[in-house]
Amino acid sequence: MFTTTGSRGLYKAPLSKGLLLVLSGLTVMLSLLPQYQHMFEYNLQAVSQQQQAWRLLCGRLVCLDVKDSFCSGLLIYNFRIFERRFGSRKFASFMLGTWCLSALLDFLLAQAVCFLFDYEVEELPAGLLAPVFSLFVPFHWSIPKVPVTRVLGHISITNKTLVYIVGLQLLTSSPFMWLLALSGLISGGLYHANILWVQKLLFVPAWLCFVARYLLEPIFSSSPPTSEAPLGMGATLDIQRQQRMDQLDQQLLLAQFNEARLSARHTPQAGLLQWTRLFPTLRRRGQNRPPAQPGPQAQMHPSAQAPPLDNSVAEEQVARLVEMGFSRMDALEALRASNNDINMATNFLLQH
Repeated sequence: MFTTTGSRGLYKAPLSKGLLLVLSGLTVMLSLLPQYQHMFEYNLQAVSQQQQAWRLLCGRLVCLDVKDSFCSGLLIYNFRIFERRFGSRKFASFMLGTWCLSALLDFLLAQAVCFLFDYEVEELPAGLLAPVFSLFVPFHWSIPKVPVTRVLGHISITNKTLVYIVGLQLLTSSPFMWLLALSGLISGGLYHANILWVQKLLFVPAWLCFVARYLLEPIFSSSPPTSEAPLGMGATLDIQRQQRMDQLDQQLLLAQFNEARLSARHTPQAGLLQWTRLFPTLRRRGQNRPPAQPGPQAQMHPSAQAPPLDNSVAEEQVARLVEMGFSRMDALEALRASNNDINMATNFLLQH
């Protein structure tokens, strides 16, 4: 469903798995015990006037609405790619930093609404909503768009469209959800850009990570995915056929990769992978065309000819792939093999 993050489930994402299990379990428990729901309400007036500071923890952790819990769980499941890419400690530091910053911004935005519109905001939707909205900031800047299809001939559907639709559904679920979304986006932007060195001030200490690694990680860790996933029993014939085609496609790509890696031991080439074997159609795209006749100016000045297309790789595109976690050598080879098509290069690098 979420093509951006692959199909490896919650492997190497113990924090995301723990958040999904614990928060969804607490939501179900509170739905069965409605007499305790008032303890988890995010009441701003109770925090500011009655000094009930414990409501900041209880009210900004568990969702009281099942629909909000479901949508935020889908978004956490999709954003697990950041935990895999940066590690559990950096991901936990981002969640902690945005949680603290958004708690302060909630009160500032509520005071701004009271000053501009003469309306006092007493209560906000409960749950881990602002940190979830803050994850849209690195998602927007770090994950490239890969076109999937077009609707009505003009509307482009990408690999990020479904994630934005789920975020929009969560945004329109409550009257003051826009205030939490704005608070989350601002806090995510501040932490992502390291404004006022917030990354050095709000982070998870090393000793806490050490304790969680030995106490919680064995509980919430997931086993590595198997190479052959069974097909769903309730799937239709079209879905089963598509799954078999995907498996055959993956086996073909892996066979080509293994062949290229074995031949690389005998024939040294530039780069870590032999992208000419992995992208044969892209490399030979212009070989069947008749050779162009050089003009008189090109014959007189051969040194003034333009460099080949494979060597003209945009440095900005290489930097974008390096920021995503890939090595510079693989990024250069992928862009050269795909004729500087960053979407095609990123799609292959993410799959392998």
